[in-house]
Amino acid sequence: MDILIKEEKGFRYIESGAEQGKTLMLLHGLFGALSNFEGIINRFSKQYNVVVPILPIYEMPIFEVSVVGLVDFVTRFVQYKGYDKVNLLGNSLGGHIALLYAIAHPDKISSVTLTGSSGLFESAFGTAFPKRGDYEYIKKKTSETFYDPNVASKELVDEVFGIVNDRNKAIRVVATAKSAVRHNLGDKLHKLKAPTLLIWGKQDNVTPPFVAEKFNELIENSRLYFLDNCGHAPMMEKPDEFNTILEAFLAEVTAAPVGA
Repeated sequence: MDILIKEEKGFRYIESGAEQGKTLMLLHGLFGALSNFEGIINRFSKQYNVVVPILPIYEMPIFEVSVVGLVDFVTRFVQYKGYDKVNLLGNSLGGHIALLYAIAHPDKISSVTLTGSSGLFESAFGTAFPKRGDYEYIKKKTSETFYDPNVASKELVDEVFGIVNDRNKAIRVVATAKSAVRHNLGDKLHKLKAPTLLIWGKQDNVTPPFVAEKFNELIENSRLYFLDNCGHAPMMEKPDEFNTILEAFLAEVTAAPVGA
């Protein structure tokens, strides 16, 4: 995917710049990459100003590495860019960050979309990494993220393997994962009033379907869609179905009168 990454004032991000388009901001997960959102970027860039800030998970000072630290980063980014209201979409850890941001800044939110979000329960690598250099293990764990293991391309496995085998990155991944577990949102979700879309893989084994159902129960203005034969990253594994649901939701939200 050939996308220009902008670098300004300590922020790295991509922005489609659709003229007069509503802003659709995408927040990636712990092992996320811009390629994870390729289908969304391609589908929505002509209608929306699609923005993907690259979360500084591996660059933050170790004492700042946390879910809260990443929410602060997103807050500064939105302020820097001067966005009025945003449609937030988050996958995995990105969903967790989106929720915390939306609850803290309701005046900045048009809608929230969550897919495979952490914040209630998640089961990933755990609190420690396997022995360094174990490529086959990382390949297996990465493949298990998807219903179809072939979605885990060699490029994706190589990227995850590189993170795991970089000591500084690995420490920050573990610290962020532990922080996410500590910041359970079960007692905060009632504060989220923005229209919320939940798109979940029926075969998600990281944030299983019961997690989506609990989000749907606790978020007042939410609707839930399950995609079959799909794992933890529906926007990658079922891009057409995912984007069709998202497109209809965003069209409805952006067409609604202010205050509706």
